[in-house]
Amino acid sequence: MKVAVAKYTIGAPRSFAEFADKQTQWLSQARAGGAELAVLPEYLSLELGATFGAGTQGDLHASLVAIQAYHGAWLDLFGLLARELRMHVVAGSFLFDPGHGRYRNRSYAFAPDGGRLWQDKLQLTGFEKQAGVIEAGDTLKTFALGEQRAGIAICYDIEFPLPVRAQCEAGARLLLAPSCTDTAAGATRVRVGCLARALENRCFIAQSVTAGEALWSPALDTNTGEAAIYAPMDVGLPADGVLAQTRGGQRWAFADLDFAALQASRARAQVANDRDWMGQLRPGMLRARVEGFEG
Repeated sequence: MKVAVAKYTIGAPRSFAEFADKQTQWLSQARAGGAELAVLPEYLSLELGATFGAGTQGDLHASLVAIQAYHGAWLDLFGLLARELRMHVVAGSFLFDPGHGRYRNRSYAFAPDGGRLWQDKLQLTGFEKQAGVIEAGDTLKTFALGEQRAGIAICYDIEFPLPVRAQCEAGARLLLAPSCTDTAAGATRVRVGCLARALENRCFIAQSVTAGEALWSPALDTNTGEAAIYAPMDVGLPADGVLAQTRGGQRWAFADLDFAALQASRARAQVANDRDWMGQLRPGMLRARVEGFEG
């Protein structure tokens, strides 16, 4: 499976039609590069805040209320693009109100046959907690992606080992990580989380990122990081765990994922954290006891 992850430059569209044209251009470029799956970044829907007046643009709560009017068109747009381009599309995330005035950070995945599904972000960052109107999801999912099984871990979620482990125990061999970070430290945390989850679970991780400045937006103001596709660090796989990564102004990073080779690598692995996972649950390792120096 050939996968593309976006280093997506945030702009200021004047209308939904202009936003739709941009998505068509970006995803068409990914398809032209051979991608069967394209991953866009977290908070993508907040770019639509630019279609409203300055008072709404600069107010997170007001922009979240305003963009709900685009939710149906969003689903139609990415569903259509997935069908027309004949590829799977993970459309970043949409801050969606299920109907009670609080918002789920929801990532939609669209299939070439017209199907769609979603995964909500489970762990809130400090920024999301402080917003006061964003709530965590409560359901962890995996799904078929062609002949493989995949899961979505939105940004901060990829930094937590147990939910990703649960997705991998349910058969996921590819984790899709739409992300948005505004500091070098944040970008490093997500990158380290991706590498750690790839190591622990012997799986591929595909991370997309936001890029550029959007000073009109309280959420998308500054963006840092590189999009990348990760693998376990072992025999026959990259020593640094990086299969592909954007650099500079590059829009997409591409990698061909060989799932058969990934599975076969277990037989000659130097270490196999996924196979040895249960070892850390031995009674003597579940609690650390306090010891003193003996004189």
